[in-house]
Order: sequence, then C-alpha cells, then structure tokens
Amino acid sequence: MQDIKRIILKLSGEALSGKTGFGFDDEMIDKICQNIKILTEKGIEVAIVVGGGNFWRGRSGTNIDRASSDNIGMLGTVMNGLRVQGTLEEIGLDTRLMTAISMKEVAEPYIRRRAIRHLEKGRVVIFSAGTGLPYFSTDTTASLRALEIGADVILLGKTGTDGIYDKDPNLFDDAKKFDKLTYKEILQKELKIMDTTATSLCMDNDMPLIVFGIDDPANMVRVFENENLGTRVKESF
Repeated sequence: MQDIKRIILKLSGEALSGKTGFGFDDEMIDKICQNIKILTEKGIEVAIVVGGGNFWRGRSGTNIDRASSDNIGMLGTVMNGLRVQGTLEEIGLDTRLMTAISMKEVAEPYIRRRAIRHLEKGRVVIFSAGTGLPYFSTDTTASLRALEIGADVILLGKTGTDGIYDKDPNLFDDAKKFDKLTYKEILQKELKIMDTTATSLCMDNDMPLIVFGIDDPANMVRVFENENLGTRVKESF
C-alpha cells in the first residue's frame, strides 16, 4: 500500500442501495464510509465517483430521448454524492462534493486543479453528475477523472461478484475467476466489466484497475493487503 498515494473509488448506485435495490441502505453506506476513513488514515488520498443506478439508468427511459434520460441519471448521482458526503462528514472526514453540471447552491463545480488541491489537503473529493454530458457512463467518468487527477489506481466496487469472471458466477457454477487481466484481454473476451469507452481510455493511458466485491465494503482495504483478492487489470504484466 506504500506505493499507493491517490485512488479513485468507483461506487455504483446499486452499492449504496444494498439489499433494498433502490434508494439508500443506511447500514451499507455507513460501512462503505467507515472503510473509506480507514483508507484515509493509512495516508491515501481518496476521490470517489458515484453512479446513479439506484435511482435511474440512462437507458431506462423508454418514452424520452437518450440525452434527457442520461441527464436524469446524472442528477441521481448528485443525490448519491450528497448522501455519501453527509455520512463521511458525520464520521469526521473533511469532504468536497464536485459536480460536472453547475449547481453551485449544493456543490462546487468540477475544476481539475481545485480537486487536486482538495486531495492534497486531505479532503475526500466526491465527483458527481458524471462527465456532465449524455452518452457517457460513470465508468468512463471514473477513468477520466483518475487520469485528470493523477490517481495511482481505480478501485471498481462491484455488487454480486468478487472480481472478473469469464461468465456470470451467479448463473454458472463453472465460471472462472481471473486474478489478472490486461485491458486488451477484456476487450477481446468481451468481458462487460466496464463499457468499452472506459476500458479503452484506461488501456491507452496505462491506468491500473482493481475490481473487487463491494458487498463487503472492507474489501476496499483488503485489496491492498491481499494480492489474491479481486482482479488486477493493467495494460501489461
């Protein structure tokens, strides 16, 4: 862990909803935030990208155009960001919520240099509203922000799995877990761990990725202590 100074933690909306499947699971959010605090106590600068799937997915809109639907999803990520921020501050962490869509009454606008300065001062920075543009996922946002702020690694927390498999382990007993993968292998095998835009962005810029199971939030700490936990992804090994 001594080589890791700054991380992006990608939290899906589903992770925040826990077993409820929608909205917020207060117990789950408490556990996630407590483990984020542990990371900061180890000297790691933590930035978070939040999804919005616990409220809305851009592709869910059937009677409106995709751009409008994606805008609804981006607003959902702001609600998630505010919720996580509230708990983090309740347990004593200094935070900043930044949005890619201007809404200065509730959050700061995203400015790269300001975000970096917040991290340098020990604040947990939460990025919400995605990229601010439709047609881009929050996975792509995590990849983009990681590169912009100079993160050492992206931690991608997944629900219902503890890493990357060759097929859905919840449906197939013979599913094989990968301990290590390259981005090229992910694209060739068509593994849907992130969308292709996010995967290509990480591959082209050699951004390391660790995929782990967020159902037990303590895994976000354990992945730095146990090489066999989760799946490591790099451009090459």
